[in-house]
Amino acid sequence: MTAGEGAPIDELLDVLTVRPAGSDRFLGGVGGRALPRLFGGQVLAQALLAAGRTVPGGRRPHSLHAYFVRPGDSAVPLELDVRRLRDGRHFSTRRVTIRQNGRDIAESMSSFHDGSQPEPAHQQYTAPGVPAPDEVPPLEHWLEPHHDRLPDWWATPHPFDLRFTEEPTGLTKGRVREPRQHFWLRTAGSVPGDGLLHAALIAYASDLTLLDTALFPSGRSWYDDPVAGASLDHTLWFHAPPRADDWLLCEQSCPVGGDGLALTECRMTDRAGRLVVSGAQEGLIRERPARP
Repeated sequence: MTAGEGAPIDELLDVLTVRPAGSDRFLGGVGGRALPRLFGGQVLAQALLAAGRTVPGGRRPHSLHAYFVRPGDSAVPLELDVRRLRDGRHFSTRRVTIRQNGRDIAESMSSFHDGSQPEPAHQQYTAPGVPAPDEVPPLEHWLEPHHDRLPDWWATPHPFDLRFTEEPTGLTKGRVREPRQHFWLRTAGSVPGDGLLHAALIAYASDLTLLDTALFPSGRSWYDDPVAGASLDHTLWFHAPPRADDWLLCEQSCPVGGDGLALTECRMTDRAGRLVVSGAQEGLIRERPARP
């Protein structure tokens, strides 16, 4: 699996690149693929990359916690200021303040570990039994009938190959269902071997559809109903170094929602059933104001 010149994954890799702009300061790029507001997954990915560029070699991210303070502008580069909170014998902790035009839009904390204590180890979670990725239709199969009302974000080739085991109704037509969905995920092309980059890509992808499950109990869809959503905070734990260009099975769910807030959770397992990533997000869901 390789990507060609100008492929969406190559464009995303260029956007996510953080460039030094001073002592522990970085600038994040912007790209043509954009939503009306800055995509939270981009903020997560660039914050993790900026933090990771300041830690000692051999330490991989094992957790990321972020709060989204205010909406961002998808056309304005991110200013990322890293604060080195601690470098211990085995762990490094970083805080990143993310700004646009001098205003704080998000804050993240991330921790990195050298992996020197592999034991004890266990896994209680069992991956759900779903068809293999080559037995599941690509995302285009589900979205093609709805292109007339989908934004370019979904209607044009995507940097990730997403294969849902059933129709992703949060993106298409709403129907009442259990607040849970499963899909296979990998980048739409190979990615260099930098472990930090693969973790950042997973952070980006983790925000793509996580809040959708909060709509399922009401049978609503982002593009068929006057409803809007936004990420408030987002947490990821990396239990093992992920490979973003190899298939991961993603299970997403929404155990509780109310008062305009919804808690969503995700777990990603590799094809061997190993739990690689866990995550959680609280999001805001509200009625979209009617257009005059």
